[in-house]
Amino acid sequence: MKISKQQIELLMAMQNLSAGQLAERSGISRQNISTIKTRGTCTTTTAAKLAKGLGCSVEKFTIIEEV
Repeated sequence: MKISKQQIELLMAMQNLSAGQLAERSGISRQNISTIKTRGTCTTTTAAKLAKGLGCSVEKFTIIEEV
């Protein structure tokens, strides 16, 4: 699943969340969050965990690819 690094960072900034806080809230390691933002992809399971940690839907930070 493709994700938008900018959207994740915006959602984090809007909530004043550090990467460590997001890691704790989502159950994903800080290193993995960094890798996801750098790579721009993650599994649907990981995206769901990120959404939970950010308190939003997955659609807020995913990139829809046209077929």
